[in-house]
Amino acid sequence: MCGIVGVIANQPAASILLSSLQRLEYRGYDSAGLAVLEGGVLDRRRAAGKLSALAQVLADRPLPGTTGIGHTRWATHGGPTEANAHPHRSGPVAVVHNGIIENYLELKHELSAAGYSFESQTDSEVIATLCASMLARGLDPQDAAAATIARLRGAYALCFLFDGRPDLLICARRGSPLVVGFGEGEIFVGSDAIALAPMTNRICYLEEGDWAVLTRGDIRIHDASGHPVLRPVQTVALDSILADKGQHRHFMAKEIHEQPGVVARALGAWISDDRSRITCAAETIDWRAVPRLTLIACGTAFYAAHVAKIWMERVARLPVEIEIASEFRYREPPLPEGGVTLLVSQSGETADTLAALRHAKACGQTTIGLVNVTSSTIAREADMILPLLAGPEIGVASTKAFTAMVLGLQALSVMVARQRGAIDAAREQALVDLLSTAPRLLAETLALEPQFEALAHEIAQAEDAIFLGRGLMYPLALEGALKLKEITYMHAEGYAAGEIKHGPIALVDDTTPIIALAPHDALHDKLASNLREVIGRQGRVALIGDAEAIRDLKGEVWRSVVMPAVDPLIAPLIYAVAVQFIAYHAAVAKGTDVDQPRNLAKSVTVE
Repeated sequence: MCGIVGVIANQPAASILLSSLQRLEYRGYDSAGLAVLEGGVLDRRRAAGKLSALAQVLADRPLPGTTGIGHTRWATHGGPTEANAHPHRSGPVAVVHNGIIENYLELKHELSAAGYSFESQTDSEVIATLCASMLARGLDPQDAAAATIARLRGAYALCFLFDGRPDLLICARRGSPLVVGFGEGEIFVGSDAIALAPMTNRICYLEEGDWAVLTRGDIRIHDASGHPVLRPVQTVALDSILADKGQHRHFMAKEIHEQPGVVARALGAWISDDRSRITCAAETIDWRAVPRLTLIACGTAFYAAHVAKIWMERVARLPVEIEIASEFRYREPPLPEGGVTLLVSQSGETADTLAALRHAKACGQTTIGLVNVTSSTIAREADMILPLLAGPEIGVASTKAFTAMVLGLQALSVMVARQRGAIDAAREQALVDLLSTAPRLLAETLALEPQFEALAHEIAQAEDAIFLGRGLMYPLALEGALKLKEITYMHAEGYAAGEIKHGPIALVDDTTPIIALAPHDALHDKLASNLREVIGRQGRVALIGDAEAIRDLKGEVWRSVVMPAVDPLIAPLIYAVAVQFIAYHAAVAKGTDVDQPRNLAKSVTVE
């Protein structure tokens, strides 16, 4: 969710870059910087804090030149300092980067052994240094950038700038968006089209895995395999650019695709600068003395809380109750002395959740708000807030906010586990490393969209659908059914798969699709048994699982989509994309209003 801009322009680059970064401020950031070629020589200006601080640095020390790159950073590796701000430079190359490089420590050790040094705590500086090492081997900039990109594992959007090459930018994307804009003898690149709106209305969206060589007014694109490809150049109206759906038909589609970047940004807020532990405002609570955590939410947030209950009890060994906000007060539940109540809400204005917050406070509970809008009422009234950092979510059906909720609650569970002595430092490091793989795995799942689209078109022809899951997949079954109901108006239900024989199996026939969420985890054999009961009654099972799970049921299921192999603990983060794609493409097939479904509002501000 950081902002990237690059220009090869006919006028001073610094002012264009600064103006473009201002249009990306909505993404949130804590430092900013520019690199410009002045007389063909790289020079940088960076500042911690807001863009006004960078503007003052530029006023004091201007940067002439017409080719450059710029960046607004939300800290992921290392704190919000000038040294950690982008662009990062190593010798003749500078780079700006969004995302997380999972293998940066491996690359850093390799480069350090070769004599390279580092001035920041970031993973991004490793990219610049790796590219510089490729140049030192005699590769030209294009080949050096390609060789660098090939070594990276993770989610990223990148733009490279090279000493002595005012005619050249090289950019790449995997899991984070990039758009290229065309002017008269000029070319631009940005994180999204809104950054480029004043300069051009002719744009080209890079696709997943693309890397591109930009020269003055021209672009050469290679796909993930290195083959030259053409991507369409579109002429779009300014108001369309400002609406910022990108190349997507709906905001919901755009927000599904933003999830690798959202999760990377959120991880930056949750993980310590040395990448060894989880840190957040809730560390001030003595979790060893907390007898119970109460999670309160509505709708999608309630299903995220289901995931959190499993994580918190399994990892932190803390008892958890989850409550539907609209029912909580009226049950008059006893709340334990010293208990903590955590309220989950994208908007921070959900009326039932806000009323539950006030009731919990009146009962003497310590209250935490996990919200996306940090100026909201829940954020103001809770004892402390944990921000989701998902960025603006326009589609009524929540997507990226849901994954940010799940991630935040998982991260909180790790921190609580450490305080309670349920895990040691080595286990916490392993869990931090595990969470850090999520942006890459999300990007890999996004690449499966055509398969989910084909499946969704068949599901859309039915009148009903059933979602099944076990363990951590049970909440995802509930979420999948909710998403389908919200935007297709189909009847759908989610069940714990072991419950299918306790009534719901009566619904099984040869017309009702049954979507089974099936990573090959400790419950897979149980789930497979449940599914065979369904198949034996002519049930049409669509199996969403990893290769091992699908191999086990090969030839028995109606349809299948092979998901990336993931650790079961983070499977909810990754499988969320699957159920979102199914609902989205089924809604498109049925012709419903995806972004503004009937009878629903983004924020429910009445009880």
